[in-house]
Amino acid sequence: MAGRVSGSVQGSVDGAHGAASVPPFRPGLEGVPATQSAICDIDGQRGLLTYRGYGADVLAANSTFLETTYLLIWGALPTAAQLREFEQEVQMHRRVSFRIRDMMKCFPASGHPMDALQSSAASLGLFYSRRALDNPEYIYEAVVRLIAKIPTMVAAFQLIRKGQDPIQPRDDLPFASNFLYMLTEREPDPLAARIFDACLILHAEHSLNASTFSARVTASTLTDPYAVVASAVGTLAGPLHGGANEDVLAMLEAIGSEDQVEPWLDQAIAEKQKIMGFGHREYKVKDPRAVILQGLAEQLFDRFGHDPLYDLARRVEEAAAVRLGPKGIYPNVDFYSGLVYRKLGIPRDLFTPIFAIARTAGWLAHWKEQLGANRIFRPSQIYTGAEPREWVPLEAR
Repeated sequence: MAGRVSGSVQGSVDGAHGAASVPPFRPGLEGVPATQSAICDIDGQRGLLTYRGYGADVLAANSTFLETTYLLIWGALPTAAQLREFEQEVQMHRRVSFRIRDMMKCFPASGHPMDALQSSAASLGLFYSRRALDNPEYIYEAVVRLIAKIPTMVAAFQLIRKGQDPIQPRDDLPFASNFLYMLTEREPDPLAARIFDACLILHAEHSLNASTFSARVTASTLTDPYAVVASAVGTLAGPLHGGANEDVLAMLEAIGSEDQVEPWLDQAIAEKQKIMGFGHREYKVKDPRAVILQGLAEQLFDRFGHDPLYDLARRVEEAAAVRLGPKGIYPNVDFYSGLVYRKLGIPRDLFTPIFAIARTAGWLAHWKEQLGANRIFRPSQIYTGAEPREWVPLEAR
């Protein structure tokens, strides 16, 4: 049967002369504006990414994750006093309730850390159930709690699943250093901490991606921000979104050696397999974040020793440029981020939770923006099912 629009937009697509027209269906809402936002801009043809007008590359080189978080959520770079207050508030709220830790101890050790994070993030709403979405103080406090506690919960589950007690956060350490410390109980090398902080900046925001759209839809119902972040975490967990950075390393290991790159790529392309870490709906050139992450990886290798997988990754990029470049398919943010985290000694299945730590800043920026001019999301659909039918009694079927 022909598609028929159902929902609230039916009347808007009926023509002036009474003839119904069906708007074009675009799988995945590709290219369909769903909201207006002043937070992030992407120029996919030129490979440019800006947060509130500042280049992501400039922020990664000059800012800190917490300063960038402030910029994303409140729209302007903080003064020295504002940044100092924000940093101190985050430091003071890093600890989580023992009840949350006890809950995490009941999670199966074999569970994925993203599932643990989604449950833990949602549980925060039980402890902070007051909801005052029109109160700037409430919004500030919610931002501080989520930015502060999400890393603690990720690190806590990592140790709990190994049968160890979580390491308490240290108030004297900066944001990135503290997270790395909670994983190992060792202060990280300053260069490693700085590079990790830059990674968080690069992952902090990326316009209306799947998890951010999920966050805005959830926010539009006027639920609490903990549910907003939990819904976004669940969306990020999918392999077509945040989960891809784990799969890139597995792909490189499966290729094995540089002489196998071209045969492997040719077979994968012939069989229409997805090349992990390649392609992005927004970019028709190399993802600007991938460019920066590649440079960060090289800094780590210069300081702490080379990783042979990096040579393999570069060879894959070179071979893929010939085969996929004409189609506008180039490395995305996931292609080199895993190599950076691997060199930092971070377990592979924590890559996506770290993505979530960073992207919480962007999710909360969109949460706050959604509250500013809210209307609940209720898109239409094109109905392709059966026409109205007569009921058939059970004995007659």
